[in-house]
Amino acid sequence: MSKIRKDIEENTTALQEGYSNLSSQIEDKLEWFQDQKIGIIFHWGLYSQAGIVESWQLSQEDDWARKKGSWRNDIDTLRKDYWALNQTFYPENFEPQVWAEKVKSAGFRYMIFTTKHHDGFNMYDTQYSNYKITAADSSFHTSTKADILKHLIDAFHKKDIATGLYYSKADWHSPYYWKDGQKPVGRYASYDPKEDPKTWKKFSQYVKNQLIELVKNYGPTDILWLDGGWINTTHNEYLPMDDIASELRKIQPDLLIVDRAVGGKYENYVTPERKIPEAPPKKAWESNIPLAKNWGYVPNDEYKSFTEILSSVVQVVSLGGNIILGVGPKPDGTLPKEAESIMNQLGNWLQIYGEGIYETRPYQRFTQKEWFFTRKKNNIYAFHKNKGEKISLDLTNFPLRIKKAINMETKETLLFDHQSISTLQQAEFIGIKLKLEENL
Repeated sequence: MSKIRKDIEENTTALQEGYSNLSSQIEDKLEWFQDQKIGIIFHWGLYSQAGIVESWQLSQEDDWARKKGSWRNDIDTLRKDYWALNQTFYPENFEPQVWAEKVKSAGFRYMIFTTKHHDGFNMYDTQYSNYKITAADSSFHTSTKADILKHLIDAFHKKDIATGLYYSKADWHSPYYWKDGQKPVGRYASYDPKEDPKTWKKFSQYVKNQLIELVKNYGPTDILWLDGGWINTTHNEYLPMDDIASELRKIQPDLLIVDRAVGGKYENYVTPERKIPEAPPKKAWESNIPLAKNWGYVPNDEYKSFTEILSSVVQVVSLGGNIILGVGPKPDGTLPKEAESIMNQLGNWLQIYGEGIYETRPYQRFTQKEWFFTRKKNNIYAFHKNKGEKISLDLTNFPLRIKKAINMETKETLLFDHQSISTLQQAEFIGIKLKLEENL
């Protein structure tokens, strides 16, 4: 999938950047972030009603999004009909407390929600755009849960799940980005900001206003996840990030800002998409992997197996990263059954093995083929993919003395001779907890 999609934004230089001049509050927050390990991101909006690859079909030059089935035959009709989806989008079965309960049971520690994708449709009650879920011409505005973001944030906070806000810096519905009367060809602004600085200044103020509004009215929030990485890197599209970040951190000093694929001081952690990096980035990081092929809901989407998802979780965490798994809610407000199945299996596995996942860091003083290691205080956790046979961990060159070895599934003490440990367990990935005689 990553070979044909053109929405994957990467900045290989940014992946190898280090930190400089972080405040103590941000340093502490990054430590907190690395303890969470597993998050979920919901891509939800009008595109679920259309059942297409998020809002990418609106961009004419991004024809990759239309190759497997354009929603409409020509771009003008497609845009016209897409913009009108707010009049039919009515998620009558949206129950935010149910989402929160399922996410909690699945073992996710934090949640990120799409407040606005590139299409410009706001899934919250913004005061700076009439293209929003609560507007009079949006059918869902009559619901008591019309301010979807507010109800989600409240429900997740009640379950002690940390929250983050996805926000696309681009806005294809805004007249300050795609100007009225112009025919934008691609994902970029329909004009050159250098040649029309007045309009770009209005757009910059619009973005600033919305971000302040989100952090102020929908907090406390832990992460501001900024998408649309071409803004702040190319086509003369640069926002006043120093000013914006300063205002946001007046409201919440420990806010993590993730200006994705941009690099620099406002990419507090990096976000390799749809992959696990070969070499761990120098900054804190988070692999982003959807459970299906698409981030948003697409009928008859192809979902990954639980084994593949769990393999990614274990591998990412053993490398020192976080992993955020993508789910696209259905237009009626429910979560796809396929996603729920994977979430249930993940939650069951984490009930047994989560001790070796959460609050851990990688353990790299010892390696062994097909084994993955994490550490926490005076414990080493060793994970191995279960192939239905007894497996052994060779301890011949292990650098520390082991006090006790424990089967994480049964909690039984394992016999070992300081040369090897053998165990047989039932889970997809089995785990051994090694209690050490000395501190790491």
